[in-house]
Amino acid sequence: MTRQPAVAGQFYPGDEKGLKRELERYIVKGQKKVTALGALAPHAGYMYSGAVAGAVYSRIEIPDLIVIMCPNHSGLGARASIMLNGTWEIPGASVPIHSQLAEDILNNSKELEQDSLAHLREHSLEVHLPFLYYLNPKISFVPICLMGRSYSFCEDVGRAVAIAVKKTKEKALIVASSDMTHYESHDEAKKKDRKAIDRILDLDPEGLLDIVRTEGISMCGVIPATAMLVAAKELGAHRAELVKYATSGEVSGDYDQVVGYAGILVS
Repeated sequence: MTRQPAVAGQFYPGDEKGLKRELERYIVKGQKKVTALGALAPHAGYMYSGAVAGAVYSRIEIPDLIVIMCPNHSGLGARASIMLNGTWEIPGASVPIHSQLAEDILNNSKELEQDSLAHLREHSLEVHLPFLYYLNPKISFVPICLMGRSYSFCEDVGRAVAIAVKKTKEKALIVASSDMTHYESHDEAKKKDRKAIDRILDLDPEGLLDIVRTEGISMCGVIPATAMLVAAKELGAHRAELVKYATSGEVSGDYDQVVGYAGILVS
């Protein structure tokens, strides 16, 4: 199947030239690149979170193989949804699903189900593809959309991804799509988000899930982020780095109700 863009023209420009110009605003030239196993990047409209996403992707040597895990905002489809084949359209390009890797991930998981409905309207995965394609037009990827709750759920998905990536013997990047605190003051968002960020920097997936729940941090992609950390650690990750943090208030000027954005690489 061909998955058509759901938020082109809304979250990012809907035409190829406009999209390229927008991406070039946020990609930081001349950065020393690293080989990363995982990344956390935000998924708001580019005018708000594009600088954070661009900063973290600019630091990574983008491999040909990508796994993207996102939260399910719509409630549609399976609670652990993976697409096995087809392409995703973005303005000016088609990005193929890596079917073999997707099948291997599915076969190693008790939680994941083959499902495209969860991805139909979901913006939080789609917005990463233009950045990744711009930096490496040879990418293929696996789309995973999650709305589980338990740490065992995250472990299942993360380990399934790691086992399948090991089998390929290729370099792969595992992206977790998440914004941070929603609709609190700039200062409160920074304080809360720092607690979650510190757990990620400590490579502590269970601690991340715990702190988000105990502190009431409205991090919408904590499940994908926890699963990403599980997978990255299984693949040998030993460090994480906060590349950039910002809030929507720095763009809108409204510091009373902001959304936080963090860009983190895991290697």
